[in-house]
Amino acid sequence: MSSLSPPELKDRLRSEGFARRDGLDPDFREGAARSIAGKALALPDLKDATPVGGYWPIRSEVDPRPLMEALLDRGQDVALSQILHPHLSWRLWQPGDVLVKGGFGVREPGPDAPEVFPVALLVPLVAFDRRGGRIGYGKGHFDRAIAALEAQHPVLTIGLAYAVQEIEQVPVEPHDRLLDVIITESELIRT
Repeated sequence: MSSLSPPELKDRLRSEGFARRDGLDPDFREGAARSIAGKALALPDLKDATPVGGYWPIRSEVDPRPLMEALLDRGQDVALSQILHPHLSWRLWQPGDVLVKGGFGVREPGPDAPEVFPVALLVPLVAFDRRGGRIGYGKGHFDRAIAALEAQHPVLTIGLAYAVQEIEQVPVEPHDRLLDVIITESELIRT
């Protein structure tokens, strides 16, 4: 394994992570999303954070919508990511808002939704380790978004994952941003 470069190793770990995540039963994933939402809502660091940046789930990602709706219910603003390759923008969102099809088939707010700069981010991932290392889709959108937001103000980064996505060690490259917290259906990990 050591003969692989970090990007090659990430590609291999990404494929394995997709297989583990995709192999989970849809009913399990639905229950896990509710469990993850409960743990996130109890997180003191997230209590007064507004706006919170979220994402619209694709493939077998943890569905953040139960959490995002609960955040809205308790008075916090929620924004969805909008892909403006190679960057992400964050646009305010409410359930029922019309979403458009963006890059990678992601549903996202239209350009008329107000842009905001989240103080907390819900981050999807394919694999993670206990240091806060994360493997995503490999395009670097979230790493760049975190770096851009950190240049403006502190940002709480919360990875949402299933426990089966944990790996021993994510190869970390200079551009990678470590997560502050990872929440799975079984635990909350402070990195």
